[in-house]
Amino acid sequence: MNDMTRLENALDVTEAKISARGVQVFYGDTQAIRDVDVEIADKTVTALIGPSGCGKSTFLRCLNRMNDTIESCRVEGTILLDGEDIYDRRVDPVQLRAKVGMVFQKPNPFPKSIYDNVAYGPRIHGLARTRAELDEIVERALRRAALWTEAKDRLSEPGTGLSGGQQQRLCIARAVATEPEVLLMDEPCSALDPIATAQVEELIDELRQNYSVVIVTHSMQQAARVSQKTAFFHLGNLVEFGETGHIFTNPEDPRTEAYITGRIG
Repeated sequence: MNDMTRLENALDVTEAKISARGVQVFYGDTQAIRDVDVEIADKTVTALIGPSGCGKSTFLRCLNRMNDTIESCRVEGTILLDGEDIYDRRVDPVQLRAKVGMVFQKPNPFPKSIYDNVAYGPRIHGLARTRAELDEIVERALRRAALWTEAKDRLSEPGTGLSGGQQQRLCIARAVATEPEVLLMDEPCSALDPIATAQVEELIDELRQNYSVVIVTHSMQQAARVSQKTAFFHLGNLVEFGETGHIFTNPEDPRTEAYITGRIG
């Protein structure tokens, strides 16, 4: 089976939330990603794995146009969200990022109260007409991020006063408060201890009931635990994409097998 057929077998166009075709990314003259084709399903966790510098985080940042903020960066190809080109000039990147939320590697709460951290996005996008509506949005987001019980009596306290794991869940609450459709996570557990990591992984499994989740992780064990689909990147190429169980137990490409067994990485 050739590479193209294999990729086509893994891509289910009918249920794609995000469809990427021929995506290439350049930083100045340096090409970071080559010809990436991938379909990301709704209400599914898709893991992007591969060695450091292989292009997985660069590709993730294409999905909500975070690369727009890097002057030397150029993105080519097509990325569709629900069939609409997110790089169309008529698309407002700020509105796009309300639909495609992002959680970063290190917890980065704003220097504001827990309440104001979560309320920030809904206020900017005018999602609440009254304080009562805003209260409801904040509570719903904190509940979705499994933080309501710990935070409900200290909403006026600074978000930076929470533990690392709680701060990361606060950032997840902040991301889901604008009712996004897709949630991007760039190594969300790499700065957390094992207990906090387990809590966030459990949360990711719950979040996929409402969102399409795309997670970059350096941990193959984490990818195996939390995702249904896995994409393996190597040297800027998407080498293999498919069901997580299949990728880890019966990879088609020798490079995937070499990475999973620890021979490259």
